[in-house]
Amino acid sequence: MVWKKLGSRNFSSCPNGSIQWIWDVFGECAQDGWDEASVGLGLISILCFAASTFPQFIKAYKTGNMDQALSLWFLLGWIGGDSCNLIGSFLADQLPLQTYTAVYYVLADLVMLTLYFYYKFRKRPSLLSAPINSVLLFLVGTVCATPLLSAAGPVAAPRETFRGRALLSVEPGSKPFTRQEIIGFVIGSVSSVLYLLSRLPQIRTNFLRKSTQGISYSLFALVMLGNTLYGLSVLLKNPEEGQSEGSYLLHHLPWLVGSLGVLLLDTIISIQFLVYRHSTPASELEPLLLPS
Repeated sequence: MVWKKLGSRNFSSCPNGSIQWIWDVFGECAQDGWDEASVGLGLISILCFAASTFPQFIKAYKTGNMDQALSLWFLLGWIGGDSCNLIGSFLADQLPLQTYTAVYYVLADLVMLTLYFYYKFRKRPSLLSAPINSVLLFLVGTVCATPLLSAAGPVAAPRETFRGRALLSVEPGSKPFTRQEIIGFVIGSVSSVLYLLSRLPQIRTNFLRKSTQGISYSLFALVMLGNTLYGLSVLLKNPEEGQSEGSYLLHHLPWLVGSLGVLLLDTIISIQFLVYRHSTPASELEPLLLPS
């Protein structure tokens, strides 16, 4: 992976040149318009994801019912998917911006989950608070330790020539998976499944409450925009030298499914916001979360 080996490579490693600041910041060759668009969309997607959580934090502070409005299984599925996404991105040799985005995902999820349990235990103190804090500390440790996994990866061979993007190309052939990439691919696949499953409890919770009060729609709107741009940034990136379009898509398939596949489910949640926009919960005093 190019960006992991900056110490042993220099700007001349880009066979067709690159925009200097992209190489300096990400260690990634932006060799034509496709690559530049990929980096640009990736950066915008990170901004969308970064901005998406703040409206929910504000909403939670104002309403104080975050533990009733959001499904616990939704949050757990989200952080589980993001954690697998982060580990899989390192192991499966994904694009630098994919990995940077994954790191932010997990950190934002930890804050969201902490707020959830804060409002829950503030009303109903529980003996589970200590184990949950231990889990959160474990996840923080995972985020900090995962970058060390990159050191075990094999050094990528320098690229000698540059091949521009050609849609539906057949030649050259496919890039074989290394053992580490296979493990990362599997973990990334688990991540995409968790992303898809995480939306179902929230859809059910909204349906049972007949309300979306306590949830900021900006959270889902910005996540939808971010996922769209994230998927496009991966699709626009040029394959490595000697790698076909099909092989490139296969190597990134779990992350494309995880980003673009959830758009349909997020659209259903958006429809719920529209349908329940004037509704109020029958009783915010009753436990309305899915059984845990």
